[in-house]
Parts: sequence; structure tokens; C-alpha cells
Amino acid sequence: MKPSVEFQGTHIDPEVFFERYQRAAAALREAGVGEGDVVALMLYNGPLALELMLAARWIGALWCPINWHFKTDEVAHILSDSGAKVFVCDAALLDALHGLELRGIRTFVSVGDAPPGWEAFRDATPPIDTAACAVRGAMFYTSGTTGRPKGIRRAAASAEQATRGLEVLHQVLGFEPGMRALVSAPMYHSAPNSYSIGAAQLNAQLFIEERFDAERTLQLIERHRLTHAYLVPTMYVRLLALPESVRRRHDLSSMRFVASTGSPCAPEVKRAMIAWWGPVIHEAYGASELGYMTLLDSHDALRKPGSAGKPLPGVTIAILDDAGNALPQGQAGLIYVHQPAFADFSYAGNEAARRSIERAGLKTLGDIGYLDEDGFLFIVDRSADLVISGGVNIYPAEIEAVLQMLPGVADCAVFGIPDAEFGEALAAAVQPSAGALLQAADVQAFLKARMAGYKVPRVVAFHDQLPREDTGKIFKRKLREPYWAGSARRI
Repeated sequence: MKPSVEFQGTHIDPEVFFERYQRAAAALREAGVGEGDVVALMLYNGPLALELMLAARWIGALWCPINWHFKTDEVAHILSDSGAKVFVCDAALLDALHGLELRGIRTFVSVGDAPPGWEAFRDATPPIDTAACAVRGAMFYTSGTTGRPKGIRRAAASAEQATRGLEVLHQVLGFEPGMRALVSAPMYHSAPNSYSIGAAQLNAQLFIEERFDAERTLQLIERHRLTHAYLVPTMYVRLLALPESVRRRHDLSSMRFVASTGSPCAPEVKRAMIAWWGPVIHEAYGASELGYMTLLDSHDALRKPGSAGKPLPGVTIAILDDAGNALPQGQAGLIYVHQPAFADFSYAGNEAARRSIERAGLKTLGDIGYLDEDGFLFIVDRSADLVISGGVNIYPAEIEAVLQMLPGVADCAVFGIPDAEFGEALAAAVQPSAGALLQAADVQAFLKARMAGYKVPRVVAFHDQLPREDTGKIFKRKLREPYWAGSARRI
């Protein structure tokens, strides 16, 4: 793999980048990383993040990207749970993780003067000259209803799966030789992460942006005649919000394939993007655990608004009721899938959670949907409380567990409400203890000090009593309904 990389006006030639990640692979081995071990990375988008992911892949290790919004307790859990041997972190991010316990984990900083610096350690190590090991992949963390993130540990891919997996990426992400691809979504998320790795395998010219900027995106496409991009619906919204004069100013005719995954795109947003950019917009339904299952191109998006697409070749999708019975066409139920192109996975240290999602070889993540008469999948709801905001998975139970520690909170519930830009935003319903004088700002400040900012509810409402079932479970549906009333969608 010899991609070229463009970042902040700097060009890294393919041979230079290849030698750099070979050195990084040797350096990881020197630091004690072996096949099947975990390398934790907490880095902003940039060449270093890609270098380390490819280096870990080369030696058969798993790379574990950590969201750089996370606070000390969140990072500590992932480092401990993953069993990471090495932790590479941006110096500024590490400085902000006050009290982080790092005993037993070899830690390197990047973009900083304080030792031990990763770049110096890497450059002092000769490039590795042995053949690559069995291909592993990333160890992503996805939260569960218990509130604690679960590590997805995928088995090594067989030769057939490696080939078929790359074929899936070609279909879903539009990969082709000679592509010039833009990656501006955070690479700690599974989709832009796999996008970057897949493009690198094809020796693409990768334009990595530290953060998304709508007008700069248009400038980059025109200036460098970009052909491919990974964007999420929130980015579409921001692009469409640009003044008409700005939108008309740029030549986007070089674009051939825009991939979008992670969260549903509102039909009206997709129609507007297709009208502007042409039939290059594609959407896929997938998950970190299961891989990509469906694909929807621009043509089908216009005739099947709201659909998540048709199953990819070889993919099985079944709609089942709670008892495991198949439901008829058009009737909504739990979506179960099987994607043989990707190796199986486990949840690190949580085999019970892994077993709970499988039925007769099919797996579900709790999404509810149906298949229409033409075989197109429509996702109508989620049985779990998962909120997807701007393509980011947020699990309310994790937030509720922290909020319950705030003095004066007797009961609480966190859930998703509609948001024009992000698809969903967070709301918290709080039942104060008798005599407690809480304000919304108190709730938000308490959470912000302990969790990533995107997990802090934008809306905080106070209730004398939260609605609960006889079993004790909160009726979140009753709390959501006033916010979703009049909306054409439910997620």
C-alpha cells in the first residue's frame, strides 16, 4: 500500500509515506506490540493517525481509535478494557486528561516537545522488512444499554474475506484506482476510518482534513479535481446552508462518488444534494460490528425516498418479531442480518452481550424496519435508546449513569429529539429531589466536566415525576412524543 497524502498544504509522496509506516510498524514491535495486540490511538485527523493504523495492520495488531472528545474516565475505561499495549496520544489531548492512570501501558506523545515523543522513537527505528502478518483491523468501541462502551474485537480475516471485504468497499464507497479522495470526518469513527484504510489499499491520493469546513470542501474539490469523498448528512446540511453565490462559484464536476453512512439522511436533504452535485450521492446501512449491508444510489434515492437501500450481494436481511418469526413484506420488525464478507467479532470481555444479538446465524443491533415489495430496506425506529447525532452514536444510559450522581437529581432520562442540522439532539428529563433547586445550566455543567461535550443534552426539562411502567422502566416514548409531534420521521 503506497497512498499519497495531502494535509494542511503538505504533500507526502507514496514512497515516503510507505517508508514512514514501515518504520512505525517496526517501532510498534520495538515497543512490545505483537500480532493480536492492541494499539490505542487518540489523535486528530492527519497523516500520523493513518500511518499508525497502517503500521498496526502490517504487523497483525488491532488499532483502537479513541474519540478525542472523551474525558479521563472514558479514556481510562477503554485503555483498561481493550488491554492496550501502546497508547499514542496528541500531546495537547494528553495534557487535558488529568489524573489518567497509564501504568503498564507504553505511552507516546505526538506533536509535542515532551518525551517520549512518537516521531523521534519512530525515526530512530529501521523500517521493517518482513512480510505483513494476518490482517486484523480496528477495535472500535460502541456503547451498550448498560452505559459502558463495548470493544468490538474482530477475528483475523481469511484470504477470501479480505478479498470480498475490499469488493464491498468498492461497491459501497465507490473505490477505484486513481481516486483522489477527501476525508474530513473524524477518523476515530469506524466509517471514515475504514474509508481511509480502504483508499490507502488502492494507493489513492488522500486529502485528509483535520475538521470539516463546508466552503473549504468546495474549494478542495475544485482546486484538486477530487473524485471521491466521505460525507455524513450533517455535512450535507452545512453545505446546503452556504449562500447560493458561494455554492455556484465552484466547479464540482470532477466528483464521481460521495459515500455516506452512519446516520439516516432526510429525503429532502438528499434530493437537494443530488440536484446540486448530480447523481453521485450514495448511502449505505451498516454498523461497526456487522459491516455494510445495503446500498442506495442517487437514482433509487429519488424513487424510494427514506430507504436505506437494497442488500448487497451475499447479504441476508430478515425481518423478525420478538419470538424470531419472519414477518411479511411491509411489516416492521427487528432487522437481522448476515454479511459473510467480514470476519466474525466478539465484544471484549462481554460474551453475553455478543450472544444476545444473534439468532440462527443472524445478528441484530436493535434497529426496526421492513422490506418493501422491491426488496428495499426502510428503517423506521430503534428498539434501543441509541441516539445518532451527526453520525455519532450516543447511548443515553451512559449519560444517565453520570447524571444520577448529581446531588439533587432523584430520577432522569436522556433521549433524542429532532434537530435540523444533526438529525437528532439530546434532551434530558430530570426529576429533582424534594427541595432541590436545580437549573438546566447546573445539569449541563456537571455533565460537561465528566463527559465529551457532544453527550451533554442541549435541552433540559424538569418534571415533578417521570412516567414509569409497572416494571419500573421509564416510558421514554411519552417523554419524546411532544418533541417529535409534527415531524415526518421518528428517528
